[in-house]
Order: sequence, then structure tokens, then C-alpha cells
Amino acid sequence: MRERPIDAVPRSALMILALGLILQITWHASQLQRLAKAEDLPQPPSLSALRIASFGEPIALAKALMLYLQAFNNQPGISIPFRKLDYGRVQSWLDRVLQLDPPGQYPLLAASRLYGEVADETRQRQMLEFVYQRFFDDPNRRWPWLAHAAVTAKHHLKDLPLARKYAQAIRLNATGSEVPSWAKQMEVFILEDMDELESAKVLIGGLLQSGQISDAHEIHFLEERLKEMEAKAKPR
Repeated sequence: MRERPIDAVPRSALMILALGLILQITWHASQLQRLAKAEDLPQPPSLSALRIASFGEPIALAKALMLYLQAFNNQPGISIPFRKLDYGRVQSWLDRVLQLDPPGQYPLLAASRLYGEVADETRQRQMLEFVYQRFFDDPNRRWPWLAHAAVTAKHHLKDLPLARKYAQAIRLNATGSEVPSWAKQMEVFILEDMDELESAKVLIGGLLQSGQISDAHEIHFLEERLKEMEAKAKPR
């Protein structure tokens, strides 16, 4: 069968075809626009409601809640930058997961390494403070995330007093044998960066005398560092 040329098609039929095509494109665009509308992160359910919903498996539910939270920024037709999320609600979800699974580490990892590394200083500080506050509930297990917070405060926020605050908290509270010496010594090097040489010297002396450092190589390292600081502090 021979195809009819376009000229042979009645103008009215062409207009109807074009109108139908326009309507279809408009409908699809409106659907995409509707799907791509970002939803706000809701408040988490109460702890009591979650305990009931867990059916005796709070750890499994905690993991599911973390998956929900992490996936929330990827909604149908749109990807929401972390910095656009309501961090007050993000913090509430992280806190709720920790309440369900106190030994769990992932909420603090997410706070320090995921939500705490956005290009937004206010949100960064909020996440670091969250890690700091929750550190005290279990210092000997949660020190890695506060150590990372100290590094973030020092190198990204350029806030040495804040970095020292976090490092000092580790030294004073994370006293278990499983906490490595370098974590307990972070405050020394931050004080040195702050030109607080006298304070750094006193702290090194305290660490050496306290018996917290038992490795011979680490003791030698600190003794040499102390000598360097004393030499640096001498007037020329």
C-alpha cells in the first residue's frame, strides 16, 4: 500500500494531531514536576512507638531507619543535597537510631563523615556537636567519631579551640586500654598548633607520669617531642 504524502492529509487532522502531541508533552511535564517536588524530612516516631513496632528486634529496626534516612535525599525525580535537609530532624533521626541500638556506631559515623562534611559550616558544627554530646554515653567505643570531629574542626573549620575541646574530651574520658595512644595524644599536637607550648609541655609530662603510655617507642617519641618544645620555647 502506497503511503499518502503529508500534503494529502487534511489540515484539520494535522491540527488535531499537533494538539494531541502538545497535550501529551504537557501532561508528562506536569507529572515529572509533581514527582520532583521535594518532600520535607518528617520528625521520627517516638521511641515507645518504635519499640512496639520493632517486635523485639530493635537493632534490625535501627538499621532499617538508617537506610530510610540515608535514602531520603533521593526522591522520585530529584536528588536533594544534604545541606538542604532540615538538620534538626536529621539529628533527631540519628538520635532515635542510637536509642534503639546504643552499641551501634553507624549513626555517629554518618553524622561525622556524611552529614558533617557538607559545605555548610552551620550544619557541620551541628553534626560535630551532636557527635560530641553522644560521645559521653560510651567514650571507649565512640572515640573514633569524636577524633574525626577534632580533625574536621582543625582542618575544615580552622577552629583550633573547638578541635582541642574534642581532643581533650577523648583524653579525659576515653581511658580504656582499647583506645590507642595517638587518640589520647591528639590534644598535645593541637596545643602545639595553637602555640600553647607550655600547656603542651605540661600535658606531655602528665601523660608520661600517669602511666597511660606504656609502649617504649611512644614514650621515647613523647620525650623527644618534649625536648623539641622546650628548645623552641627558650628565648634566642
